Amino acid sequence: MLGLYVHIPFCSAICNYCNFNRGLYDARLKERYVDALVTEIMGGGPDPGKGGPDKVRPATATAADTVRPAADKVRPKADTIYFGGGTPSLLEPGEVGRIIRACEGSFQLAAEREVTLEANPESVTAARLGAFREAGVNRVSFGVQSFRDDELKRLSRLHGAARARAAFGEARSAGFDNISVDLMMWLPGQRVDEWLESVDSAIDLGPEHVSLYMLEVYPNAPLKEEMARSRWSQAPDEDVARMYEAAMERLGAAGLEQYEISNVARPGRRSRHNVKYWSDGQWIGFGCGAHSTSGASRWKNVAATEDYIDRLVRGESPAIDVHRLSPAERLGDALFTGLRLVEGVDMGMIQARYGVDVWQRYSRDFQPFLEEGLLRREDGRLWLTRRGMLLAHEVMAIFV
Repeated sequence: MLGLYVHIPFCSAICNYCNFNRGLYDARLKERYVDALVTEIMGGGPDPGKGGPDKVRPATATAADTVRPAADKVRPKADTIYFGGGTPSLLEPGEVGRIIRACEGSFQLAAEREVTLEANPESVTAARLGAFREAGVNRVSFGVQSFRDDELKRLSRLHGAARARAAFGEARSAGFDNISVDLMMWLPGQRVDEWLESVDSAIDLGPEHVSLYMLEVYPNAPLKEEMARSRWSQAPDEDVARMYEAAMERLGAAGLEQYEISNVARPGRRSRHNVKYWSDGQWIGFGCGAHSTSGASRWKNVAATEDYIDRLVRGESPAIDVHRLSPAERLGDALFTGLRLVEGVDMGMIQARYGVDVWQRYSRDFQPFLEEGLLRREDGRLWLTRRGMLLAHEVMAIFV
């Protein structure tokens, strides 16, 4: 089934390392943006016959209480909704509920759907989390990044470690039984033991899911200038490898199984939405800057928030750069993303879907990585070892 991604670009403050499509919170702009989102969702889903965006129909209702599907539109099936950002938890629970109902109006949503809301710890309260749950959210993903106050301050985060722990407890009290925590390694000045403090703190909370990310310092990020001014440096590569491997060992011992390069989960609690990205699935993105892949088509929405709103007001599709994927591109994407998963790529499935014998085509390219212990091949399946995951980009360059 399709996954539905909803981009919310608003933040209370801009973190000094962030390179996502986002802007500062503006209440009036947010209201107009939600109106535009509903319009896009109600009129801009994929045309099943074309596999791409069609012309946007005005939504049949803009009130918060009802949204009706267009009678002449076949409703594709979907089973996940993911509110990403930005800081989606800055929306009011009623606005989140309205967007979910718009999705229900345009798609056949599975009864056992996964509806994820990304949230920053300082942006929620027990009451708001309860209201989000009432609105239809059943999974929360907290952007914690670190459980050390000095590191959070260095990243210009608005919350402290105590607030992160409190927000997690409030989510549990609100009835959420599927909570994810994001952590970030390779921070400026971070030592291995300091990183593992955050990992242990996350384990102590008992989340169903944890995502681990390596900080990437972009050339135009304010953090880069702060690092130069304060003489902060990132740990050497061998320490990053120790951070990653030790974290995965501790998380595994705590019952959180690795299923993707950066993600671990308790049994049955993988991110169903994100798995679509890595398993050759299909998804539709709504909102400014959102990306979509449906059938052999890929497109993205215009990035600027005001431009996005204006296009929807005029009844125009916000989609730009619509690209028809060639068979070679689809094959490369399936292999590139599939190798991110711990179970790797089923070469028989790839051959059935794309008519290509993966081993015959790429065996010469694979051989050095197999000899170095970065790749393994067995029973028609190809996967990265844990050490190989640290050098995944070198392996995946084969398919680019």
